Amino acid sequence: MTTTELDNLVPAPDAGTRRRAGAVRRVLTNPLGLSALIVFLAVVVLGQLAPLLSAHDPNFSSLDAINLPVGSPEYPLGGDQYGRDIWARLLASINVSLISGAIGAGVAVIIGTVFGLLAGYVGKRTDAVTSWTFNLLMTFPALVLVIVLYPVTGGSYQAMMVIFGLFLAPGTFRLVRNMVIGVRNELYVDAARVSGLSNWRILSRHVFYVIRGPIIISVAFLASSAIGIQAGLAFLGLGSPLVPSFGGMTSDAFANIYLHPVQLVWPSLLLALLIGSIILLGNAYRDALAGPQTPASKKNRAENLPVRIAGETAVASVDSPDLRETADRSTLLSVRNLKVGYPQTDGTTKLVVDGVSLDIATGEVVGLVGESGSGKTQTAFSILGLLPPEATVDADALTLAGDSLLGLSPTELRRLRGGVIAYIPQEPMSNLDPSYTIGSQLMKGLKAAMPRREAKRTILELLDRVGIENPPRVFTSYPHQISGGMAQRVLIAGAVASRPKLLIADEPTTALDVTVQAEILDLLRDLQNELGMGVLMVTHNFGVVADLCDRVVVMRSGKVVETGNVRAIFHSPAEQYTQELIAAILDEESVRTDPPTVPRATLEGETR
Repeated sequence: MTTTELDNLVPAPDAGTRRRAGAVRRVLTNPLGLSALIVFLAVVVLGQLAPLLSAHDPNFSSLDAINLPVGSPEYPLGGDQYGRDIWARLLASINVSLISGAIGAGVAVIIGTVFGLLAGYVGKRTDAVTSWTFNLLMTFPALVLVIVLYPVTGGSYQAMMVIFGLFLAPGTFRLVRNMVIGVRNELYVDAARVSGLSNWRILSRHVFYVIRGPIIISVAFLASSAIGIQAGLAFLGLGSPLVPSFGGMTSDAFANIYLHPVQLVWPSLLLALLIGSIILLGNAYRDALAGPQTPASKKNRAENLPVRIAGETAVASVDSPDLRETADRSTLLSVRNLKVGYPQTDGTTKLVVDGVSLDIATGEVVGLVGESGSGKTQTAFSILGLLPPEATVDADALTLAGDSLLGLSPTELRRLRGGVIAYIPQEPMSNLDPSYTIGSQLMKGLKAAMPRREAKRTILELLDRVGIENPPRVFTSYPHQISGGMAQRVLIAGAVASRPKLLIADEPTTALDVTVQAEILDLLRDLQNELGMGVLMVTHNFGVVADLCDRVVVMRSGKVVETGNVRAIFHSPAEQYTQELIAAILDEESVRTDPPTVPRATLEGETR
């Protein structure tokens, strides 16, 4: 798969469009949201139609209109103490408030969100620098600094709102950063990394999509705060007297409150309606977006589509002469003396993978077996480039189809991922994004290589091939609407969609019951034979190895203990640890069987 295809592994537009349309429908059916939307739109329309709805310029002054009462033909809300049309000034003030809210909230959200995403996702050093900067910015009193810097702005309310938005950004930064930290280790983010997506696309398409709800409601509060601050500054006389605003009108009305108190009502009422509608609308839309999503438990949170990757893992006998000599075209992956370590608090490095050498050939099924903590998953992830930044990876050789993977940048690794290796993770329900339909996720990698209609037909055929009944229904379903066994079949369908050369299956049957496990193993065997794939089966279960694999590599404490042909290992394991793993499999005598059939006459005789 090319880089262009990998870059197109993004949420399907049709799914996103349907979701947003559903959110709008839920807002419209919510009485509170509908009322807020009507009020907000009415105020916005009044502001946009100001030139048509007012007979005077907002700054036009007439001696005949001084303190003119409400109801005059040309002055529907009367005139102020300077003879200006109150109605015209109200309409002009709407636009000033909307621009103020857009600038203040926009600056705060853009700066806070961008740096919050980077701080929460990239790493400790970036997090430390950005957090220190925004914490320092947060110590300054925003309103006081806006007032102090008023001479620098030249009285422009737009410039004042930019400064105010800058000092509002730390709140958004902390909100986004904390949410990203809670999301970045979710399985769907790992799945997106494995699929070859860039950090920018992961942040924009997956992480940001999950945390967007609180940001939306934050925009509403920030906009209302900016509108209120602009009105307050204008009330204090900070701003151009030629720019109508609710604050300026309120200030003028206060000066005339004893003679004409009604002049105070109009700007106060319209400002309250504008701010209130924005806050209520933000709450309603946030709740509507959260409507179709599944509960946020870690078990049911789900992730990206079945990922396609390009680094390869392989299993090989360290000592076998035939594997030492397989640097030929049939070897998909060759790993020699792989070491993976993590720094400790005392300054030392702990090796979790120590000197592992693995090979896997075309069309071969190899089992990588070991107990939890043996280093098998770390071995696979080190080849896939999924280890955390603090991990150190070293090897004498690490080649994919003859090309070295050592020293490649993340961008270069993403270019390799896609068509060569496919990956099936464990816990199927945790690797499908709950925000998207099954079909939209499976089509991500195919739409770049073929027309949409053909991609859909291909996916439906694959769903049928992996044993899913009624593929069209599953295609339009969300992950929470299917079972765990069906989810695993969906992942397999997505993994083989690009017809990979090597399939890495990481405990693909762990979360399934025994019957479904057997069906999944049969399916993997059939697909392997059809496509001629090499398969790396990462598992702790020797029973799975016996059922599916040609060769086996046994790991313990980060090292290869034993390797060889599956039949030979089962009949004469050389190592005590291998013997213990094999002994953990139920033998035929311990398997529960149905009791012998009892003749019906005997049963009838016993009941008499």
